[in-house]
Amino acid sequence: MASRTLPLTEPLYDYLLKVSLREPPLLARLREETEALPLAVMQISPEQGQFMALLVELIGARRMLEVGTFTGYSALCVARALPAEGQIVACDVSAEYTDIARRYWAEAGIADKIDLRLAPALDTLDALLDDGQAGTFDFAFIDADKENYNGYYERCLALLRKGGLAAVDNVLWNGAVVDPVKQDSDTKAIRELNLQLHTDQRVSLSLVPIGDGLTLARKR
Repeated sequence: MASRTLPLTEPLYDYLLKVSLREPPLLARLREETEALPLAVMQISPEQGQFMALLVELIGARRMLEVGTFTGYSALCVARALPAEGQIVACDVSAEYTDIARRYWAEAGIADKIDLRLAPALDTLDALLDDGQAGTFDFAFIDADKENYNGYYERCLALLRKGGLAAVDNVLWNGAVVDPVKQDSDTKAIRELNLQLHTDQRVSLSLVPIGDGLTLARKR
């Protein structure tokens, strides 16, 4: 028994992947291509992608929001777990990176499940709300610019159904959230959202130390 989460040494992390990761070759290729990019740090870890796919299965999700798509790894993980009629509204501003995503989505045969909207995510989310789609989504993954995290969270929460799940990435921010020297706008935004979520009675809450920290908030 352990009274706290174990630190993941390299050997222990390798073991975790060895005995639990079921990453198909296509996903591995996408991850490897992404690792060669200048912003490769934006890529989620493979075990996090698998974890989110499991969450989608557990809640029986059919409609998903993704705020920040990058090269499409997370969307591909989740789309594979959605039923045939499942849909993801994916928000991003980069045609360059999402062109990579489109290639892999097409190869995987799930491109028809993903509605990619190239525009500022706040605009896309507001348009969905204006279109009367509040309370119609099952799952939301937030992994974009940190200064707008609060705005993304509030809009996603409004768009989720009761019992829907929001997953907020990078909430530990490589440890910067507890470093008093770090006072940049991104770090401050994450700290502020973390504190807000801690007392938000609209949701049930758990911060999971996977990847760079993933907060799960289930809408009550």
